[in-house]
This record gives sequence, structure tokens and C-alpha cells, in this order.
Amino acid sequence: MDKRLVTAGSEEIDWGGSRAEEGKIMKKNKTLSKNVHTDLPNPLSDPVKCTLIKGDYLYFHYGCDGQDDRGWGCGYRTIQTMSSWLCYNCSPPKYQNRPPPSLPEIQQALVSIGDKPGSFSGSREWVGTFEASLALDCFYDVPCKLVHIRGGAAELEQVAVEELHQHFEKHGSPVMMGGDRDNSSKGIFGVCTGDKGSYLLVVDPHYYGCHLEKAELQRQGWVAWKRISSLDQTSFYNLCMPQTAKK
Repeated sequence: MDKRLVTAGSEEIDWGGSRAEEGKIMKKNKTLSKNVHTDLPNPLSDPVKCTLIKGDYLYFHYGCDGQDDRGWGCGYRTIQTMSSWLCYNCSPPKYQNRPPPSLPEIQQALVSIGDKPGSFSGSREWVGTFEASLALDCFYDVPCKLVHIRGGAAELEQVAVEELHQHFEKHGSPVMMGGDRDNSSKGIFGVCTGDKGSYLLVVDPHYYGCHLEKAELQRQGWVAWKRISSLDQTSFYNLCMPQTAKK
């Protein structure tokens, strides 16, 4: 990855330099925020069940490497956040020094394995949960389980919530969530269930701007518990769940 210096034990990334100035990302050394969900209060005072990811990760978001990917790059950023978790927690030794892939590297990998045409490299085409599963398998040799949620309150509350509880208990890895009508990529880092419904812990990659610490990201709502009922009930959703228990 040329000038990048990311390792499994470092939050410092040399992007060739970047800072936010008047809304534009300029190049300069940058530090990504780590474990941005920690210290966020549970949404329920007396939950029936609450499960979260286990382990460390870095928060990737729009423009964090100097590339302005607003409007199309959210899926790539969630893949990068998930990749950082794999670097920290469970990659085989030969992958532990493999930094999270850049956006061009993700695109080129999808072209190389035959999922995308050559014109995809260098484009602004978005990626979803299926492409995320291919990228994580390609770069880190980690397979993913894909779960399709047809939509609607019952399907989300029953199928999605149970799948997420089981995943975090067994694997502990972040989950990518995307859909059709609601096509904004989301990192899912926990699920909390109460008598009157469930909440998802969402790490949102759509933030664009200067470096923020976790407290400010939480205050602004980029990292937050979202009630299941607040999701688009007419959209289907897909979950990409890295299967890391044996890694």
C-alpha cells in the first residue's frame, strides 16, 4: 500500500498527508479514531438482551484518506472499518500486517476476481454487502455469511435481531448492513433488545470533515443506537457477517 503505515497495533496512518480545511480534505498526517462506540450508554435501562462486538477497530469514513467519496463510498468505508477489526483481532499471521485496503485496491480486487468489469476500477460505483464479502475473503481469507431480510417490522425485529445476537456472541466481528430503498451502508456493532423492541448500534461511515474524537462523533450522532422501527420498513436489508470464530 505504498506510503501507508497501518499495522494491527497502530492507529496512525500516513495517507501522504491530510486535514480538513473549509470543508475540503487536504493532505496531511491523520489519526483515525479507535473503538468509537465505547462509553456510549445502552439505549435501554433494563434490556432483555444486549450483545456487542468484541475487540478493537478503527473508524473509516468519507474523505478520511484524502479522497472525496461522498455519495458513493460508504460501502468501501465500512469494508475498511471491518478490515481494521480483522487486522487487530483475528487475521492469520500472514495477513496481520496487511492494512485495510484503499478504495482503488478494493475496486481492483473485485475486477481481478471477475466480479466487476475493468471499467469499475477508478469509477464512483458503490459496493454493497455482497462485494464486501468478496473483498474480505480476498484480502483476509475470511468468509462471510450473507443474510437477506425482506423488510417490515416483523422480519427486522425477529430475523435480523436474532441473527445479530447470535453473530456477536459467536464471532464478535462488525457487520455491514445495506438495502435497496435504504441503500446507505451501515456498520452494525451491537444489538440491544427490550420488551418493546430492539436497537442497533450503528457506526455510520457518512461523516466527512476533520478528525473527531469518539465523544464528538457520538454527540453528533455518527455513532448511535438506532431503533429498529426507525429503519425503512419498505426496504429489504442484507447483512454481511464475517465468520471469524475459527480464525
